[in-house]
Amino acid sequence: MTDHLLVEKSGGIARITFNRPEARNAVSVEMRTALIDAMLAVEQDDSIRCVALGGAGKNFMAGGDVKSFSELTKLEPQERRSHFVKRIHTIQPLLIAMQRMNKPIVCVVQGAAVGFGFSLAMACDLVIAASDARFACSYIGIGASPDGSGSYYLPQLVGLKRAMEIAMLGDMIDAPTALAMGLVNRVAAEGDLEAEAEAMIERLANAPTVGLGHIKRLLYASADNSLQAQMSMEAQSFAECAATEDWVEGVTAFTEKRKPQFRGC
Repeated sequence: MTDHLLVEKSGGIARITFNRPEARNAVSVEMRTALIDAMLAVEQDDSIRCVALGGAGKNFMAGGDVKSFSELTKLEPQERRSHFVKRIHTIQPLLIAMQRMNKPIVCVVQGAAVGFGFSLAMACDLVIAASDARFACSYIGIGASPDGSGSYYLPQLVGLKRAMEIAMLGDMIDAPTALAMGLVNRVAAEGDLEAEAEAMIERLANAPTVGLGHIKRLLYASADNSLQAQMSMEAQSFAECAATEDWVEGVTAFTEKRKPQFRGC
């Protein structure tokens, strides 16, 4: 592990924090490696029921460390091509694990979420932003195209034409506009981000974890499924939920007119 990434586990919550505030949390090699390892570990940790992703200091993430790219400009074109094919492929297990894991991931954004930071936020299940947060798919500013699954999630969230505009122009998007576009779920009032994010994270950590996992799987699968295939998944998912203790507790609590106490199993 590296101090470029902090991981804290308590109360069924894994809090993963980018920790390079002096560089607006731009991704270093150490941070990237630690993030992949941490997310894969969290996926397999049955004690974790919700993941919170955030940045230290005033920003979420400023994307890749563009300053470090300067050395790569001295390489021949084929060497640069080979370098980035390898580099970007190595991050893909992270994004696949984020979608695959049976627990919700909440992204808490303050300040800038640009470049890879923008893509990473889009890959989270829920995004809550500070009122002064700002987003940009800024790859075009260095003559590049998106990575980190940004080109996959963006058109699903905002539609193809709007996605073209966001990616091709690379303009900064403020929090209220991001909310209206569907890039984020909620915008917290000034000074309320931490409290509102914590309330959401705690609520999810105390929800029926198996049910949340099936909801996540169903919704991500819906874009590629036929109606019949999706309904078949729905039947299987509901049945598997009904085999859990949380389903029994939910039904019992409903009939007894009390708040359920879910245990995540």
